[in-house]
Amino acid sequence: MAVRLDKPWRRLDSAAVAALSGQLGVYQLSDDAATVRAIVRVDARSLFGLRGELGRELEERGEGLFFRLEVNHQPRTRWLELMMVHRADHGRLPSWNPPEDGVGLGRLSPA
Repeated sequence: MAVRLDKPWRRLDSAAVAALSGQLGVYQLSDDAATVRAIVRVDARSLFGLRGELGRELEERGEGLFFRLEVNHQPRTRWLELMMVHRADHGRLPSWNPPEDGVGLGRLSPA
């Protein structure tokens, strides 16, 4: 598995959400299909898994966003890894992630 999430971006709309499963994992949000704005983990506390969380994003943020996801049974670990890679690549966390997401975050030097 690649350290970076390199799946294709998909438009966040009701049809895309309806096609999703209720599994655990991580997703990234973008407002322009190029810049990661948020990295989110979907764990056992998430109602209806990826489908529920991305449905909530659609309700709260509206259409016009893009997402990509990865089904993963260890979403917290994968989320931490993606956050560290993003910070290594860009020097900061994604702009829509709250500052507390960076507390205690380790350092990664991906190739």
